[in-house]
Amino acid sequence: MSGESAALVRKIRRAAQLLLIQRHRTPGAKGWELRKALGRSYLEVLKALDKELEPLGLAIKIVFEEEGEEDPDRARFLVVPREPVAYSDLVRLGWRIDDLGALTACVAYLLARGGRAGRREVEELLAEKLPHWRIDRLIDRFVRMGYLVKEGEGVLAIGWRSKAEIDFDLLRRRLLFGEESS
Repeated sequence: MSGESAALVRKIRRAAQLLLIQRHRTPGAKGWELRKALGRSYLEVLKALDKELEPLGLAIKIVFEEEGEEDPDRARFLVVPREPVAYSDLVRLGWRIDDLGALTACVAYLLARGGRAGRREVEELLAEKLPHWRIDRLIDRFVRMGYLVKEGEGVLAIGWRSKAEIDFDLLRRRLLFGEESS
């Protein structure tokens, strides 16, 4: 193995560690963190790592937290499944069926409203199926986890984690047409 390819392998391993080992509550790593740890060619290292993760059913996804953002140094990079995760696996990860339903309803409602809506509107939507005391806790939990984000006074928007983990096109198809998979 040449010195250049050995260095690439080391960088791929380092990138995998940075993306797979969760620090704090937020999974993944920011582009500037990866550039600092892996060098200027970190995007090429991530492409090589993505090819290594493909047989495992995983992919590297880039999420721009702000609309219109294009700078990879300010983006978040995550390892996500290439295929939708089975419900039984989500239950093993600690999700309840009603929590998943509430998250799906929130994200679908926000998608239908252009990505943002009033918190009160979202609470009214959830109030049709859930007790009020659970609604506040769920919305706050979704905000903490990054699935939703607070924008200004009383406005909720789709969060970075929803953008990373939810296939919005698949969600739309399943809600509109009842498709099981595509």
